[in-house]
Amino acid sequence: MLDAATTIAISTRAPARGHVRVLAARELPLFRDHLLRLDRESRRDRFNGSLDDEWVARYAEKSVNTGTVILVYFEDGVVRGAAELHQADLSPDSLPEIAFSVESIVRRKGVGSILFTKLIAKARSMGYARLRITTGAQNDAMRALANKFGAHLSFRHGESTGVIDLRDPMGAGVAPQPKTSALDVARAVADYNRAYWGLWLKLAGWGKSS
Repeated sequence: MLDAATTIAISTRAPARGHVRVLAARELPLFRDHLLRLDRESRRDRFNGSLDDEWVARYAEKSVNTGTVILVYFEDGVVRGAAELHQADLSPDSLPEIAFSVESIVRRKGVGSILFTKLIAKARSMGYARLRITTGAQNDAMRALANKFGAHLSFRHGESTGVIDLRDPMGAGVAPQPKTSALDVARAVADYNRAYWGLWLKLAGWGKSS
């Protein structure tokens, strides 16, 4: 069985080599196709349920057309990951909501951490004080990553919901420094790897013998 050290070694063998930028409205098909390529488990984790292609395509179009800020991870000209910042006026509690999706082909490369860091920086530059993140209760990898970035998650109605506070500790309104250090990000990536490989080994029938 693979131990944590082996998993981390695998994750650093091929680091992310793409780039992240804001998606332009005309690039809707690239974002839509990325979401449609998500495997069954990834789609379930992203949308808290297995949803059909038509629903996902409509979601992508609505997100782009309602002003959602979408940071995308490009690799070889293809969108392989995305971080979404949904506007506060579209949320029932007036908090902007964030969401993430990463295709299996680029996992274990730190793409999730890169997208998370850049999206938080973007939200700060837009003047947001707090962000809400919601993910499926079974999405251990994203919950671990969110915790490392300061989210305090609670479980309710089959999903985990939390808030990330972007304000400085003294409440002076000064743009704060990121809450995460390089070590925090490394630990978050390690947590993501453990969760991913744990699920993979379980599905492959390589669990611990009794």
